[in-house]
Amino acid sequence: MGIWIRNASVIKDGNELEKKHVLVEDGKISRIIETDGGSADLTGHEVVEADGKLLTAGLIDMHVHLREPGFEHKETIATGTRSAARGGFTTIACMPNTRPVIDTVETVKYVLDKAQTEGVVRVLPYGCITKNELGRELTDFEALKEAGVIGFTDDGVGVQSAQMMKDAMAKAASIGLPVIAHCEDNTLVEGAAVTEGAFAKKHGLKGIPNESEAIHVGRDILLAEATGVHYHVCHVSTEQSVRLIRQAKQIGIKVTAEVCPHHLLLSDEDIPGVDDANWKMNPPLRTPRDVQACIEGLVDGTLDMVVTDHAPHSAEEKARGLMLAPFGIVGFETAFPLLYTKFVATGQWTLQFLVDRMTKTPAEVFGLPWGRLAEGAAADLTLIDLETEKAVDPEEFASKGRNTPFTGWKLKGWPTLTMVEGKTVWSE
Repeated sequence: MGIWIRNASVIKDGNELEKKHVLVEDGKISRIIETDGGSADLTGHEVVEADGKLLTAGLIDMHVHLREPGFEHKETIATGTRSAARGGFTTIACMPNTRPVIDTVETVKYVLDKAQTEGVVRVLPYGCITKNELGRELTDFEALKEAGVIGFTDDGVGVQSAQMMKDAMAKAASIGLPVIAHCEDNTLVEGAAVTEGAFAKKHGLKGIPNESEAIHVGRDILLAEATGVHYHVCHVSTEQSVRLIRQAKQIGIKVTAEVCPHHLLLSDEDIPGVDDANWKMNPPLRTPRDVQACIEGLVDGTLDMVVTDHAPHSAEEKARGLMLAPFGIVGFETAFPLLYTKFVATGQWTLQFLVDRMTKTPAEVFGLPWGRLAEGAAADLTLIDLETEKAVDPEEFASKGRNTPFTGWKLKGWPTLTMVEGKTVWSE
């Protein structure tokens, strides 16, 4: 028995949509037919009526925090993957800054086993670059690859030693996996919670300068050139970083990069005050000039993909105010509606551009077999309502985290059904 998804709108080109019936069988897309090309044989099949909603390949998020093991009060693999499914994501890559960190075969196995038994979407773990993310000693890259990691990162902290990073890149290149870098020079950020900009100046706060990110980006590009590794830059937020990545790509260095919705939509000038830590994330919200640079970088291909950097915290932790609360906001359940409403519905981007940056491109960059809406492809599918407008309400989130600066924003483009390998894992 299969599933017919009937009368779905599929992207033909740009913003042009065409109606299709899609048959899912044995976890794959077995047929895609024209709605006016004769009636589909529904005998023995389940039917999902799409009513003209947009059908895309399942969204892919290559930068998330599931918090388990060690921080289950913030999120678990169960709640995090349900939140991802509600946001239309079918494949997510989880960062290793848990407790214990993902630096051993045993912890990789724990995450994969939990994802298999309690998760509802596909979970791909990263392994740490250094043991305990302390920057002192490389992990066993070969063993971690064998256990199932898809790349190496010390996300949450930058690798401060250039020699350590060069050694890591050489090792990763030798086994064919990427290095994914959180770019931050610790000597420039200590004691700061917001960017060096208008908000910091107004409130007399120490700011995090753009150079803290860009210095590591520039350093790592040179090391990637020397080692031949696939180097991927996490959550790009500054004009300088965009410029460096653009130049590196132009001369053929194997560098890719990601950007988060909040760095495309918000600047430090939007922060309402020092009491609301839902506006505190790392990298911080930058200046309007940086926001524009990130938008231009995504549009021209300097930045390859959109990720959420989904980073849940408890309400108690975020209640401590901007200076004392932890960095991070949740992102799964608002990412597509935010970007659709602010960029596609306003005519700045095509629908195809946005969908590609959240499906096809991340799959291509990381060599994943998903992210395609085609006959024979995995039936990882997302159905999206482009018409209904509703306000962001954190109390409705499937995530344990409620920490978002987008509360009350009225958005369109809400996912209504998510399917992983033909199994419906979330439906409105």
